[in-house]
Amino acid sequence: MKLHDLRPNEGKTKKRKRVGRGISAGQGKTAGRGTKGQGARSGGGKGIYFEGGQLPLARRLPYKRGFTNVNKVHYKPVNLKSLAEFDFEGADVTPEVMSAIGLIKKPTDPVVVLGDGELDVALTVKAHRFSATAKEKIEAAGGTIEVLPLA
Repeated sequence: MKLHDLRPNEGKTKKRKRVGRGISAGQGKTAGRGTKGQGARSGGGKGIYFEGGQLPLARRLPYKRGFTNVNKVHYKPVNLKSLAEFDFEGADVTPEVMSAIGLIKKPTDPVVVLGDGELDVALTVKAHRFSATAKEKIEAAGGTIEVLPLA
């Protein structure tokens, strides 16, 4: 078999309709364009942007630059001064505990611990992210940190 032997399957192709070739062809005279008007002329018809003179949708919408990253992680911030309320040594501070006392709304939210405030109790803090100052202050107070994976 050679390239010149290749043919499409039987019934796969149709001959194109040749319009404007006489009345017996079925698409003679006006060639399916109707009589007169914009659509009957060559180059006639309106662009996809045209809305009958109404201000087009693309111009009615506000001009906006850039894009929104759908994969952005929105962390719920918790400051060290809020964690200072845990007054007993070695307490486990997890997102579930933070949610129970009202520091965050949902225990499933990703949490970032920030370094605002002082900590004088050794705590085991479990969160999804820690600022550098928060990490220093927790460890200086004798506590430990544990970075949780993002779900």
